[in-house]
Amino acid sequence: MPEDESTNNSIKDPNISDVLDQLQALENKVDSRDEKKKVRKTIRMVEKMSISETIEKYTTRDVAQTFVGGILLSLPLLVEDGVFDIAEWFAETTVAGVPVFLVANIVFVLALSYGLIYWADIRQVKMKKLLGIFPRRLVAVLIISFFTATFLVFMWGRHAEGGPTEVEAFGRITVIWAAAAFGGALGDILPGESRGEDINQMLEGMLSGEEGGGDGQQNAENGG
Repeated sequence: MPEDESTNNSIKDPNISDVLDQLQALENKVDSRDEKKKVRKTIRMVEKMSISETIEKYTTRDVAQTFVGGILLSLPLLVEDGVFDIAEWFAETTVAGVPVFLVANIVFVLALSYGLIYWADIRQVKMKKLLGIFPRRLVAVLIISFFTATFLVFMWGRHAEGGPTEVEAFGRITVIWAAAAFGGALGDILPGESRGEDINQMLEGMLSGEEGGGDGQQNAENGG
């Protein structure tokens, strides 16, 4: 008994993998067939729990959650004049004509979004890629959050306040985009996997339906 207690206490912040390891070790120690069956049944149940905790699908609800999360964190910054100062700093600080801190801010947004979705231990997210290169969920979060930031900046007239240069106006958008991307990523993954049909499956169904409708119309014309 003391050995078992020390073994259990040695595991800090146990997760499902640790539970599976313990169950498999228990299965090896059990002699009775009935008890082995019970342990294996428990292992299968835990494995199903592990699968259900993984986020795989990307649905229209995820799009809405990203949009709402982006808006919630963008709104407080839109009324802050500090955004103008940051954008001015981005535009004025250049190396060989390149606004280095503006570029650094864009890279920061990309890295922050990637880290929140795939590295941070918030949810286990399965990476699916577009064209075999770009992580689908990351691309969606970045596009939706950038659209949200741009739309809000223009709608509230914050792009024209004080007569900024084009670089400054774009810099203002990227500052808001940083907050929108952060809120959008959290809004997407925090609730867990959304119910509903995956967007890819919806698009495939729509395309196959159009192809089927076109074939049916062609057959009807040929039959007429």
